[in-house]
Amino acid sequence: DGRARLHLALRGAPPGARFPWYGPPMSAASMATARLMETWAHGQDIADALGVRREPTARLRHVAWIGVRARDYAYLVRGKQPPAEPFRVELAAPGGELWTYGPEGAAQRVTGPALDFCLLATQRAHRADLAVRAEGPDADAWLDIAQAFAGPAGPGRAPKGA
Repeated sequence: DGRARLHLALRGAPPGARFPWYGPPMSAASMATARLMETWAHGQDIADALGVRREPTARLRHVAWIGVRARDYAYLVRGKQPPAEPFRVELAAPGGELWTYGPEGAAQRVTGPALDFCLLATQRAHRADLAVRAEGPDADAWLDIAQAFAGPAGPGRAPKGA
């Protein structure tokens, strides 16, 4: 019922409409993407609790996109100024293709499997347990604070070996 009501609200929204949320108001497209991200992240919580491995799919692109898009928010919610320089993010998608965000020649880069980036950005796994890598000090700092969700900064997960 909730999914059907959200679908109707988003489809019926006039162009340019903004929806209030915990962070800044969101467009209909961003609201839909954020709900997909939250559903995926909380589904991961359930899979982890049950010891089940979910097979990643191309739908992770939505989660990756919001993780990249929320870069500046991760800084601002912590009272920090985001870097002015753009980042390049290159993620190996579940189907083998490369998902890219940001200018090709950017000095600050993040690379790795899309699944790992999504687990990091939704704070479902600690950076030390993932194959996401940074080139450049600003990209490195971002991976320590990345969050794809609105609201206050969370503590994240402890490394599995901790």
